[in-house]
Amino acid sequence: MGALIENFEQRYLLGVDDMDNTHRAFVALVNRLGEAGRQEFITLFADLVTHTREHFAQENRWMETSDFPAILEHTDEHQRILGELDRFAQRVASGSILIARSYITQQLPLWFDLHAKTMDSALASHLKK
Repeated sequence: MGALIENFEQRYLLGVDDMDNTHRAFVALVNRLGEAGRQEFITLFADLVTHTREHFAQENRWMETSDFPAILEHTDEHQRILGELDRFAQRVASGSILIARSYITQQLPLWFDLHAKTMDSALASHLKK
């Protein structure tokens, strides 16, 4: 299987270095999960949950300190994704990875594409003002 999220440098750079670096790390984790065997998947999934929690917390701080107008919609989306990841993490921790693997390979890349190009792009534009 190839990369689940491709061409990061061409498609997803937003011009805010900290945000771009965080997104780059997220994409790397997702792509590694797509290739991972069972044991590595279990470890990497936990890493993804931790990374995503920290990633969203940082974005939430940026939105709060910069008075980002769409903060409620954006933070609600963060909460929704964290809820999904937490539910899958419980299954993965008990050794059941099939549904989580499907989520990683089919749902999460599509979500990231839309989220980065809409909500995060709007936040990056706001932060650059």
